[in-house]
Amino acid sequence: MAREVVSTGNVLAAKAAIDAGCKFFGGYPITPSSEVAHQMSVDLPKVGGKFIQMEDEIAGICVALGASMSGVKSMTNTSGPGISLKAEQIGLGFITEVPLVITNVMRGGPSTGLPTRPQQGDINQAKAPTHGDYKSIALCPGSLEECYTLTVRAFNLAERFMTPVFVLLDETLGHMVGKAVLPDLEEVQNSLVERKVFEGDPADYKPFEAENDQPAVLNPFFKGYRYHITGLHHGPTGFPTEDAEICDSLIKRLFNKIEAHQDEIDDYEEFMMDDADVLVYAYGSVSRAVKEAILKLREEGIKVGLFRPISIWPSPEKAIKAAAEKFADKPILVTEMNMGQYVDEIERIIKRDDIDTLFKANGRPISPAEIMNKIKEMV
Repeated sequence: MAREVVSTGNVLAAKAAIDAGCKFFGGYPITPSSEVAHQMSVDLPKVGGKFIQMEDEIAGICVALGASMSGVKSMTNTSGPGISLKAEQIGLGFITEVPLVITNVMRGGPSTGLPTRPQQGDINQAKAPTHGDYKSIALCPGSLEECYTLTVRAFNLAERFMTPVFVLLDETLGHMVGKAVLPDLEEVQNSLVERKVFEGDPADYKPFEAENDQPAVLNPFFKGYRYHITGLHHGPTGFPTEDAEICDSLIKRLFNKIEAHQDEIDDYEEFMMDDADVLVYAYGSVSRAVKEAILKLREEGIKVGLFRPISIWPSPEKAIKAAAEKFADKPILVTEMNMGQYVDEIERIIKRDDIDTLFKANGRPISPAEIMNKIKEMV
């Protein structure tokens, strides 16, 4: 049966990791995400897991990747400046195809920015957190319940696609205290995805010799299956190569294992869109303010609907486009708690240059009243 709890988003993300089977956490404290690490330090030993606070963010992701290579579900946690520090090792996770969940409780930037205030400052960073060519997966909760359910889903996606996966909370959700209704624990555990393993003759094991739309099959270390791990482009057994055909195949597969199965990733919400005269695109904690504004505007006879992307990267492109087509001759608003990091993606998809925007990057939430006033100006 469903579970009712009173908690914060940060604590729920940690509890979700435990319920998803996470057995290792490596990280370093940073505002406003530190409570995730704290809760993991309390809960992991209870389930036989290991928690370690490293000397800095870089070491935190290094040990988490190493633990994942040994076969256990692993997690690290930080905020925007920590992602910047972890960038090189995130790239290692992408090219070596090591699953890892990274919770990022967003704040303002650049640099140290606004450590204690809300902002959606890392949307673009989550798409391209490191150099090179790859496809990133990032999920963005919009409620306390989703801080839990999307963290569970992130572990499933990481194991399915053998890749780092981001969960983008922000300070508002991370520190919000409220009641959350969580799914039944047995239901959660029955939904878990475990990474594939090769069980044949070790002499035949070639972890990176995968179909062009499938991830590598990385058996746990210390189990008798030998292969090489490197950040260099590599061939079937992981050893470095500069062979043009092999390098081309590797990078195309890193893209195609995501793109060919995007229907498994796409996630979004449509709220009161059926009869709406105005469409709003919003995500994360801002979508909460939009929903409140919509309900109040409808009391005044102004019909507004919301499209909320949940899987931010790769974006739910088909659904974003389909939503806009229903409002072909009607106003569209994009509102973000930054200077406009997702609006370019929406404009690219829907191919309209008359989108209205409401942005805010001073560390203060966008209020329902501000959204209502903006929409009244539009109509």
